[in-house]
Amino acid sequence: MDRATIFAPLTAVGRTAVTIMRLSGPGAGAALRALSAAPLPPPRRAALRTLSVPASGDPLDRAMVLWFPHPASFTGEDVVELHLHGGRAVAGGVLDALSAMDGLRLAQPGEFSRRAFDNGKLDLTEAEAIADLVDAETQAQHRQALRQLDGALGRTVGRWADGLTRALAYLEAALDFPDEDLPEDLFARVLPGLAELALEIEVQLADAGRGERLRNGFTVAILGAPNAGKSSLLNALARRDVAIVSERAGTTRDVIEVHLDLDGLPVILADTAGLRDSGDPVEDEGVRRARAHAATADMRLLVFDATLLPAMDPGTAGLADGASLTVVSKTDLCPGLSADAGGAGAVQVSTVTGAGLGALTACLRDRAAGAVGGAGLITRARHREALRDCRDALARAAAAPSAELVAEDVRLALRALGRVTGTVDVEALLDVIFRDFCIGK
Repeated sequence: MDRATIFAPLTAVGRTAVTIMRLSGPGAGAALRALSAAPLPPPRRAALRTLSVPASGDPLDRAMVLWFPHPASFTGEDVVELHLHGGRAVAGGVLDALSAMDGLRLAQPGEFSRRAFDNGKLDLTEAEAIADLVDAETQAQHRQALRQLDGALGRTVGRWADGLTRALAYLEAALDFPDEDLPEDLFARVLPGLAELALEIEVQLADAGRGERLRNGFTVAILGAPNAGKSSLLNALARRDVAIVSERAGTTRDVIEVHLDLDGLPVILADTAGLRDSGDPVEDEGVRRARAHAATADMRLLVFDATLLPAMDPGTAGLADGASLTVVSKTDLCPGLSADAGGAGAVQVSTVTGAGLGALTACLRDRAAGAVGGAGLITRARHREALRDCRDALARAAAAPSAELVAEDVRLALRALGRVTGTVDVEALLDVIFRDFCIGK
């Protein structure tokens, strides 16, 4: 592991009350002594220090400093935090002073968390939870990230791994010491436990992707013919002008997304191009993208113009299924519209008067709650892939024709679990995970 001492701001640099700078590595204490020309403060106790450029003595700031000697720190290394007055000049001066010191360099994105992982302070699921906590936009996402940071998935996988380790120890003993006085029913003891674990993992896998949906957001595609009122509906639900609204057909050429927070649930609304064959290659590409987005969305709003009813656009009507909801728009232009116009379950709305928007929002919220409510332990595709590999290995073990093959499949199952928490060689995986972090994390 790179033993250089790294530093980076933990807070956004700019006009603010406080800017926090973190240093981590073997030179962190020496850097603080050089900046403050004073002994290190007592561990984990804030102290007021005057910071200056070591080479020239030019003053930098009057700051609160904290000293965390290893291993009792976030990264497991010596760590220093500088709580500076906000402002670009102060932060810039401190960064320049640190950059001029031998053995110090600016941290890469996610490098503090990477070092915490390398030093056993976090497992991979907890490190990912830090990134999810930073990115959380709703309370439900926030709660899920906190659960994972608290070790909910890591503890469960650790318990499963402990069980497989014991099972593998029994199997290895039976294979390696056949002449010893070992119980004859070792394999009979192991197999029921493997089947029970496979079933427990299957239960987690059968969660309909709730954790991933909550982390990424419940996606809703707004579909319909040109001028059906899709963009107006998007703006009304977002309560701001997101999409251009025009009487000219074909105004929307690409997918326009807006993120909503519906009672803590993350919902991503996507306005799409009007569904028609226009002969315009640009608009046709927009329609292609609209259909592609509809195919992957968790829910589809099929929008129909009330002034054209009872005729319904066949291209839009053909997309109706259990994941769709019919929306009749522009009801303010049809005051005598019957309550069942648009079919059973249709929601009638007017973006001009606001009629029906509350009911539509409630439908979106209920659908999102049904899809992500009570989110499971699995929050990322890589978790799901590793657990599937573990389950498949256990299934092969249950049907294996020889003791040697049973042991090998249990070993593969244990290795798959290790990929979840990072207890196996996952160097390439680590690079992918931590490079997506922000600077200072």
